[in-house]
Amino acid sequence: MRYTQLGSTGLMVSELCLGTMTFGGQGFFKAVGQVQQDEADTLMGAAIDAGVNFIDTANVYSEGLSEEITGKAIKNLGLKREDVVLATKVLGPMGEGPNARGASRGHIMDQVRASLKRLGTDHIDLYQIHGWDPLTPIEETLRALDDLVRAGDVRYVGVSNWAAWQIAKALGISERDRLARFETVQAYYTLAGRDLERELVPMMRSEGVGLMVWSPLAGGYLSGKYRKNDAEGRRANFDFPPVDMDRGETVLDAMEPIAKAHGVSMAQIALAWLLHQPHVTSVIMGAKRLDQLQDNLAAADVTLNDDQLAALDTASALPAEYPGWMIERQSEYRSGAVAGSPPAQKD
Repeated sequence: MRYTQLGSTGLMVSELCLGTMTFGGQGFFKAVGQVQQDEADTLMGAAIDAGVNFIDTANVYSEGLSEEITGKAIKNLGLKREDVVLATKVLGPMGEGPNARGASRGHIMDQVRASLKRLGTDHIDLYQIHGWDPLTPIEETLRALDDLVRAGDVRYVGVSNWAAWQIAKALGISERDRLARFETVQAYYTLAGRDLERELVPMMRSEGVGLMVWSPLAGGYLSGKYRKNDAEGRRANFDFPPVDMDRGETVLDAMEPIAKAHGVSMAQIALAWLLHQPHVTSVIMGAKRLDQLQDNLAAADVTLNDDQLAALDTASALPAEYPGWMIERQSEYRSGAVAGSPPAQKD
């Protein structure tokens, strides 16, 4: 297992992260997974034994039950708190009232206490805003998070499912007002969905923000088992995230011979491709069974050569879109001006 810096911090996290959305199985998340405590202990133990030190959950997963199971698993396994990087999130509805949701100061303060209690810990390593709140000013959210960092309840803060301009604005406010800044973005990214490369990846590279990838197998699609409209599995009941099936088939066609050449599953190739991307900090694995988790963990040992990476990149490439194609075109006249390049010759 390799370890990477969390954003621009000195905290080191495993390149594979255990996601716990499958823990609990209550309400909306019943379709995702129904992993109970004993099974969760087994999954977390296997991940820790493989070198994973990063665990991601959220208060809304199974109405808080995922956090409870996660916290108990850490205790049941006898893990030292300092050996686990624990991440959770806040935003979604946790009650019926109008203030029991969102990224307001009140909701954040209420929910961080509830999450700490459910997790059975005195601090959260990475506290993430789970999505965009159109009602709450960014300044209010950032000041609440900064207070939590200063109080020691939270060590670092991050964000999930925001647009690049929203994150860039938040980073500017944090720098201006000397507030704790977003160190990570948790976003959807797969061979079947590379949209974040248009705006988010350039922003993250520019600002030193780390990327945590959710749903790296596109809801199981990149395992290859849905090619013939297989009615079983998660996507039969929870068809998310959306996949362009025509483009997806092209990607699966490119993945299949590479998987056979390595003697591994299609899922491992999908994960390995992500681990080869320099802008990826950690890839979140969700599993309902031990064999699924073990297969995902093995992706850390798959090394793709240049030809294989090129084949996957070509099959999954995004169609050209403005202003990207114009920026690329207009940048060509400066391409020879980088350090180490010979000066342009005059005729």
